[in-house]
Amino acid sequence: MRVLYVASEAVPIAKTGGLADVVGALPKFIRQLGHEAVVLIPKYRGVKSRKTLLPSLTIPLGNSLRFCAIHEAEPVDDVRFFLVDYPEFYNRDELYRHAGKDYPDNAERFALLSLAALEFAKRAPLPPQVIHCNDWQTALVPLYLKTFYRNDPFFEKTKTLLTIHNLAYQGVFPRSTMPRLGLPLDLYNSEQLEFYGNINLLKAGIVFADKLSTVSEKYSQEIRTVEFGCGLEGVLHMRAADLTGILNGVDYSEWSPEQDPWLVSNYSAEDLRGKQQCKVDLLNQFGIQDSHDRPLIGIISRMADQKGFDLLHAVAGTMVQEGFSMVVLGTGEERYTRFFLSLQEEYPEYVGAKISYDEWLAHKIEGGADLFLMPSRFEPCGLNQIYSLRYGTVPVVRATGGLDDTIQDYAQSPNGTGFKFDRYLPEELLTAARRAMEVYRTPARWTELVKNGMKRDFSWHRSAQLYAKLYESLV
Repeated sequence: MRVLYVASEAVPIAKTGGLADVVGALPKFIRQLGHEAVVLIPKYRGVKSRKTLLPSLTIPLGNSLRFCAIHEAEPVDDVRFFLVDYPEFYNRDELYRHAGKDYPDNAERFALLSLAALEFAKRAPLPPQVIHCNDWQTALVPLYLKTFYRNDPFFEKTKTLLTIHNLAYQGVFPRSTMPRLGLPLDLYNSEQLEFYGNINLLKAGIVFADKLSTVSEKYSQEIRTVEFGCGLEGVLHMRAADLTGILNGVDYSEWSPEQDPWLVSNYSAEDLRGKQQCKVDLLNQFGIQDSHDRPLIGIISRMADQKGFDLLHAVAGTMVQEGFSMVVLGTGEERYTRFFLSLQEEYPEYVGAKISYDEWLAHKIEGGADLFLMPSRFEPCGLNQIYSLRYGTVPVVRATGGLDDTIQDYAQSPNGTGFKFDRYLPEELLTAARRAMEVYRTPARWTELVKNGMKRDFSWHRSAQLYAKLYESLV
């Protein structure tokens, strides 16, 4: 099969979140199954290209013509990456926003990407059999394909798959944006683009894509409910037969304690001695001197309510007082960054906080922490809990989305891999942490629990096979 991946970001070229990890990894494993896979993303500031493939590509966007170029980046694991070069839209400091505010022309920026994907595809000798779109930024591809290009014989057999990585981000814009995107006003109705007086680009993708997927099985069920549907539960319920949940995989060549170059000492499930050295190193990185015998909690996250930081705000101090140490890495809402900096100031011997994101430090936290905390209000998939399992860092999570799919509670089975709580309440999080502390104080049980997690396999191989079957069902 010939699969074209269209997305707003992909590692190692551009990243703000988990979307980039998926788009950077999945095509490699689809290629290993014998299919063709190429990736198209914008050429953001600082992104280097290897050569210019198309010096000028004409894109009709609204009432104007835009002229972009298509470059080819260095291949990644034999996967070809192509870049849409339009400096007016993409040569900016950040991908989606600046100074905490979305760029006002985001609708046009990503409509151009969607149209450029289709025009780029037309320059190939054979059409893609599947165009795999990702989130609202490329959700207009299915709409354009079934409107502007519906009579184009080149795309007669091309099908679309839209993956929803996080339903909370939908691409909602004023109705007045429609002409600038070339969208006819007759699409503005409750069955298609209309969304509480605005237009919703993700909704457009949900309506027009041939198939839909989400990044875990539990999340595919949750988003059809009022609690998690973010206003789109109705349209998702109508398309339930075309909606599949496929858990994101992990690339263990990047995340494995046996070969991680950032760790001071590598280790494995068969030989855990290096993990204690990693803990000492991690404590030193944060300037914590008196926590070697206390269970060390690691947190790597965007600091926001969605990630459960309101729960942490309520109980983190109590957890430290009850015997936990804690290291936190991330950026986000000021009230939470201030809270963790003040917690560090209050308990400098037990708490460390870095308000930034450093890839090397994230690896050190996974390797050196005893526990990893993800108390999310909702979590479409989550990757850090999967990394943590491989690193022998026991997850404490809320039973939602991919967290529920990937973690088995140790209290419910001797093969358990972590600790879960159901109700979104501070006391529930605290109870789960106390259960973890109890097991931690029994070294034989703790070692069993650690090894259970390290033996679990969440590699991309299985997930890629499920995606390949989904592509086959389309074509």
